[in-house]
Amino acid sequence: MTQTNKRTLSRLTRQKRVRKKLKGTTLKPRLSVFRSANHIYAQVIDDDKGVTLAAASTLTKEVKGELTGKKKSEAAKLVGKAIAQAAKEKGVDKVVFDRNGFLYHGRVKALSEGAREGGLEF
Repeated sequence: MTQTNKRTLSRLTRQKRVRKKLKGTTLKPRLSVFRSANHIYAQVIDDDKGVTLAAASTLTKEVKGELTGKKKSEAAKLVGKAIAQAAKEKGVDKVVFDRNGFLYHGRVKALSEGAREGGLEF
């Protein structure tokens, strides 16, 4: 049986609280962010259909080539720009931002700024 630490449980509690109110639709999908110790991931999700429209992370080919010598927050900004470009290709320009229980600072904030610079509105 696995044990979950207090910080993870707190994040999951915040995630559940926000997800009750936040829902991605076909017109305005949800931009969900997950951050691990080394990487950051972003997805544009249509909750009505239950499909992921676009995804980007520090592990994708487009972003991974530009990461040499960059800090984690700079990498998050690149991921934000990449997810904005991928969403634009799918015809999405407005999203609902889901920070997934993470605090809105550091890498999460950098990703959202990058997505805004890329042309997404939220």
